[in-house]
Amino acid sequence: MEEMEQSLRIVEQALKQIPGGAIQVDLEGKVIPAAAACDEAKMGRVEALAGARVEPDVTLEGAHKDQYPGLQAPEKRAVLPAKEDTYGNIEGLMNHFKMIMMGPGFGMGSHGICPPKGEVYQAVEGGNGELGFYVVSDGTGRPVRVRVRPPCFPIMAALPICLRGGLVADVVATFGSVNMIGGELDR
Repeated sequence: MEEMEQSLRIVEQALKQIPGGAIQVDLEGKVIPAAAACDEAKMGRVEALAGARVEPDVTLEGAHKDQYPGLQAPEKRAVLPAKEDTYGNIEGLMNHFKMIMMGPGFGMGSHGICPPKGEVYQAVEGGNGELGFYVVSDGTGRPVRVRVRPPCFPIMAALPICLRGGLVADVVATFGSVNMIGGELDR
C-alpha cells in the first residue's frame, strides 16, 4: 500500500509540473483537439501535413540510410536492411524477418542466429519479479533445452505458506495481492 501511495505522489508531482498551453497544434499554430485530429486522419485528410518537416520517430533515430552504402555490403542475403527500410516498407521488413528467422543465405537450414555451443542463464526484472531464461545450445539454430523461470511460479508456490493460519475470507485478498498470471503456471 505504501508503494502505491508513493507512486501516486510521484504522478501528482509530475502533473503539477506540466506546463500549460496547447498540446496539439496545426501548422498555423491553431489547437487541434485530439478527437478531431484522429477523425481527420481516419478520413485521409492529411493534405495540410504534406511537405511539412517532421522529426523522425524514436525507432528511426540514429539510423542514417545515406551512410549505409559506404558501411555495408549491398547483398541483401548477408546484411540487415537499414532501420528506415525495416520500419518504412514491406520489402525491408520481409528482408529483416528472413534474415532473423532463416539466417544468412535464406534457407540454409537454420532458423535465425546460431549461438555457440554451451549454456547460459539470463534474467531480467519483470513486473512480478525475476523473469529468467536458461538455454542450452549445441551450436545449431535450435536449442537443445530451453527453460523459462516465470516470476509468478515461486510466488504461487509460497501461497499455501502465506495462507497458513488465516481465515477462508483471507484467500481472496491474499491471492489477489500476488498478481498471479495463469499462463506462467502451465507446468
